[in-house]
Amino acid sequence: MTMSDVGTPLFLNRYQKLALIVGAVGLVVLGIGWFTDRHQFLHSYLYAYVFWVGIPAGSLALLMLQHLTGGGWGLVIRRPLEAATRTLPLMLILLLPIVLGIHELYPWSHEAEIAKLQDKTRYLNTPGFIIRSIICFSIWMVLAYFLNSWSREQDKTANRAYAKRMRILSGPGMVLFVFTVTVVAVDWVMSLDPEWMSTMFGLLFVAAWGVSALAFVIAALAVLAEHEPLNHLVGPRHFHDLGKLLLALVMLWTYFAFSQYLIIWSGDLPEEIRYYLPRTRSGWGVVVLIVAILHFAAPFLFLLSRSVKRDARKLVVVAVLILVMRLVDFLWMVAPHHTGPQFHVSWMDLVAPVAIGGLWLAAYFWQLKTRVLVALNDPQYESVLEQARAGGH
Repeated sequence: MTMSDVGTPLFLNRYQKLALIVGAVGLVVLGIGWFTDRHQFLHSYLYAYVFWVGIPAGSLALLMLQHLTGGGWGLVIRRPLEAATRTLPLMLILLLPIVLGIHELYPWSHEAEIAKLQDKTRYLNTPGFIIRSIICFSIWMVLAYFLNSWSREQDKTANRAYAKRMRILSGPGMVLFVFTVTVVAVDWVMSLDPEWMSTMFGLLFVAAWGVSALAFVIAALAVLAEHEPLNHLVGPRHFHDLGKLLLALVMLWTYFAFSQYLIIWSGDLPEEIRYYLPRTRSGWGVVVLIVAILHFAAPFLFLLSRSVKRDARKLVVVAVLILVMRLVDFLWMVAPHHTGPQFHVSWMDLVAPVAIGGLWLAAYFWQLKTRVLVALNDPQYESVLEQARAGGH
């Protein structure tokens, strides 16, 4: 197989157009909320934004993980991951409504709250919020730029030095990723209640975004694997490996989420339990139970099965279920800051993820079309191809 033998599936054009139409219509409908109920609009937009930005950001982490560890599982999802990372500039632009709504979203931006926060105002202020967000996005985009550029050059030249460069960059890149995700998790979500804090919150976001990205890329790969050129390369073995990694990330997210709750519950301090009190009452308590069952218990049991992990269609069902639960979990994190313990879901909570998701997916499919879907000159390509020919995939 050579470069001239591979291309991008034409059906991606249809997907891109459909996503763009859905996103544009959703954005127009959501825009009504900006004028009718801006407070609700901002909370709905924030939770949907945090969900969707997690997919390209989490894809960056998975891409670096693959460069560090190697393996055929990473080679077959290399292009879908790279395409996702190239949408980060769009997500920086889509941060604008949150920046414009800082005063309505975050209590620390109000003069009346500043006296209560004391030394926290040195960190929690509007210029700091904007500068830190830009810096974090800049770090992500620089890492994505080099990983994508070197991967493209490796395709052109077959020079294995690029593989070494990507591996060397990915080590410190993972450290920077954990640090920057912690920063934005604190700024965008935890500071909605500036008097509450958790040292586990950043790690919880790292795991959550990793789960989101992997679940999405499994669904994307299942579709792409039915078409040229991946249908000759991707098989049950790759989905099996991805299923095992998904199980590990689900368990990691559960560990962080339960550890945070256990530490706060055992401490039983008023300034800490204030986060969980409104989120475990009324309908929000039911949401906790749903997330526990459908985000951990059910995927855990399904992913223990070898047959589920090796069957692309069954694995996609689990992946989509996890993506839906990730969206519900972010809603559970953000919405009670607006509704309190009273359970309420607005129509904007439903439209916001559709609007942002449509725009992001349109950009994703556009990026996916710009490069061939197989990293032909990667050092691992021949071994993966041999496994496919031998039927051991």
